[in-house]
Amino acid sequence: MAAGEQQGRDYLRRHRIPELLHRLGALLLYHRPENPREFLIQALERVKAGKRAEGEYPHLMDEANLAAMFGLLDVVGQGHITPAQYREALKTLGLSTEDVQFGDDVNITLDIFKEEV
Repeated sequence: MAAGEQQGRDYLRRHRIPELLHRLGALLLYHRPENPREFLIQALERVKAGKRAEGEYPHLMDEANLAAMFGLLDVVGQGHITPAQYREALKTLGLSTEDVQFGDDVNITLDIFKEEV
């Protein structure tokens, strides 16, 4: 791989551009706005405001969606899921698992799941 290509990949990874683009694409498909460009501009403005703690970060799923997803993962109703299940849920949502800090012996409850996702 050429040095310039590796620098480009490092830049994208460092700034989490693939995750941002994936999330924006998911928001578009979920909401299907009449004016996608304006929708994306507004979403990016919410991201910017959210990073400055001036607004709410745009979310694809609300609490009811997260609770439903958790219920699908917690099939026997134990009230918790494993870190492996949590990582798979993140992958399914197109989110990064790089920052997951849970050890394999930790039980992830619905409240933790909602907060983290």
